[in-house]
Amino acid sequence: MVYIILLGPPGAGKGTQAAYVAQSLKLAHVASGDLFRQALEQGTDLAQKVRSYMEAGKLVPDELTVSMVLERLKAPDCKTGAVLDGFPRNLKQAEALDSALSSQGSSIDWVVYIRVSEEEVLRRLGGRLICRNCQTPYHATESPPRVEGSCDKCGGELYQRPDDNVETIKKRLAVYNRETAPLIDYYAREGKLIEVDGEGGPAAVGVRVIAALKRGIEAA
Repeated sequence: MVYIILLGPPGAGKGTQAAYVAQSLKLAHVASGDLFRQALEQGTDLAQKVRSYMEAGKLVPDELTVSMVLERLKAPDCKTGAVLDGFPRNLKQAEALDSALSSQGSSIDWVVYIRVSEEEVLRRLGGRLICRNCQTPYHATESPPRVEGSCDKCGGELYQRPDDNVETIKKRLAVYNRETAPLIDYYAREGKLIEVDGEGGPAAVGVRVIAALKRGIEAA
């Protein structure tokens, strides 16, 4: 099995690149955001525990988040491995994940750090639009919809997330720098970090990510 993590600041394109890597390497795409949304719909004991925190507007404890991801990794589509998107978010989660995988005779193979400047993050997120129905992302200048305000795929209304204004983006970056950025050194010390320039369009970044992963796999 192959396990790959994508790291990067908000707006780095982790979701887009994780989906691309998963498709290219025939691995499952495991996005923590999707797992949280599914928890609101499922009736399992774990989902109900997660849902109770989410509905109360509280952060889901690390141990529950880790359990949710590990449960997802047991699914049939993860039998060859998975690309983790949005997880781990902090050192505690990373250590818990390493411990759990180690007990199963597995480990994280590669961690792709998509490097993007703060200026680029502000530009990207400041123009980001999301479809209310299917969650397809657009950008006001880089990838606008064919019809202003309407999703190309389903015709749904496009909107800007409340947390995509400059002040909130800077706060999100501060949280990222405090909580998630330390993972870069953590995985670098383990010799698993692959750094990729995240500037430019999604297709160009995707080519760099796959090329870097292939070089890492061949060198291993």
